[in-house]
Amino acid sequence: MNTSATPYVDGFIAAVPTNNKSEFIEHARAAAVVFKEYGALRVVECWEDDVPEGEVTSFTMAVKRQNDESVIFSWIEWPSKAVRDVAMPKVMEDSRLQMDVNPMPFDGKRLIYGGFKSIITV
Repeated sequence: MNTSATPYVDGFIAAVPTNNKSEFIEHARAAAVVFKEYGALRVVECWEDDVPEGEVTSFTMAVKRQNDESVIFSWIEWPSKAVRDVAMPKVMEDSRLQMDVNPMPFDGKRLIYGGFKSIITV
């Protein structure tokens, strides 16, 4: 199997101050443009709707959500890990995503992210 052609996904969860929802949407839209320019197939940003508290683990516990925050769940789909690996340094260096231009409207220290190989796509 040629793993360079296997779709690849970067996934994210974070806690965002609920009052910063519009700022988050603006931040995410600007970032999505950059990701797409560097090869992302799709960028999906989701705002908490039905996120239950857990007893052992949960989204809310993972990001240490406070009472005035909401959980976001996001992913970026890439055509392959190779495309993502070439694109990501360029994305991070892009002037449109620098903190003075497009600051994160949430605590980036509680952002959880990871890269995932697709194993089933239906």
